[in-house]
Amino acid sequence: MTKWMLAGVAGVALAGAALAQSTSRPTARPAPASSPAVADPGAIDQDIMHVQVILDHLGFSPGTLDGRAGISLTAALKGFQEARGLTITGRIDQPTLAALHPYAAWRPTVRLRLTEAALAGPYVNPIPHSEMEQAKLPSLGYRNPLEKLAEMFHTTPDVLIRLNSRETQLTPGTMVVFPNALPSSRAYDTSLKPDWQQTLASLNVDAVQPQGEKIVVDKSDGVLRVLDAAGKLVAQFQVTTGSEHDPLPLGTHKVTVIDRNPKFHYNPDLFWDAKATDKAAMLPPGPNGPVGVVWLDLNIPHYGIHGTPEPQYIGRTESHGCVRLANWNAARLAQMVKPGVVVVFQA
Repeated sequence: MTKWMLAGVAGVALAGAALAQSTSRPTARPAPASSPAVADPGAIDQDIMHVQVILDHLGFSPGTLDGRAGISLTAALKGFQEARGLTITGRIDQPTLAALHPYAAWRPTVRLRLTEAALAGPYVNPIPHSEMEQAKLPSLGYRNPLEKLAEMFHTTPDVLIRLNSRETQLTPGTMVVFPNALPSSRAYDTSLKPDWQQTLASLNVDAVQPQGEKIVVDKSDGVLRVLDAAGKLVAQFQVTTGSEHDPLPLGTHKVTVIDRNPKFHYNPDLFWDAKATDKAAMLPPGPNGPVGVVWLDLNIPHYGIHGTPEPQYIGRTESHGCVRLANWNAARLAQMVKPGVVVVFQA
């Protein structure tokens, strides 16, 4: 038997659809973030998680679904408020609650019964630090079932452990509580490659997405905005952008290629922190690869918009010049835009 902190068995990866759904915690409507202070700074506030879940479903990502207030939730609220024509406060105020209320049926958590397919790998643990050693692997997949399930439900292993007993065993038949990231539809376009459809399903990306004609990355706010043909904000995601060594290339650009489940060409000449002994290497695809599950190539040499193996650090660390999103948001963005879309990087 496999407990929370242990790796699981290997097998064939399968989507979240393999989980059997049960009942979820009923909540009438999102409530203001005014819960009493708690001693545990990592405690999960179900009211905040409810707001996060709704925003996540609507395309205004609050970062990881963790039931905690912070800069990611504030940014998501500002984006939602802008899109709905509300006063932009970044707070869960009464006008915002009223705008969220029609979506209250998206409850904060769901209880699901684990299946063998949902727990299947293949897993790669440990993942070597060296890119040359990573290049020898068949894939850069998840390390264990806990990591896989956390990303599937747009959260972190710590949150899953807190939502459940530490003695909960990740074995078929076990009932587990997750943040409610379940999509409304997995009826993906059949013209998409089967492996990409599986990736979308395994990240709980909804099949129905708004279409974007312009991407705006705002360095000061740490967000990526998707605008439709009329210039309306239709989605917003937290991002990490550039660093002192590799600043974000401000200006107007465009997406040239969308590479799904990409390999990664590691060229040490492009990394200021590469070791002198490093050699060029082709790394296999996988959610734990340097660019995650998606690479949106730009018409700037060596720059792109991509996923990441460390979603909990989005907006809190620096990148090598590119724009990083959580894998589930990068996959969602790839469904919203096409090659040729305009990309604006601004301070």
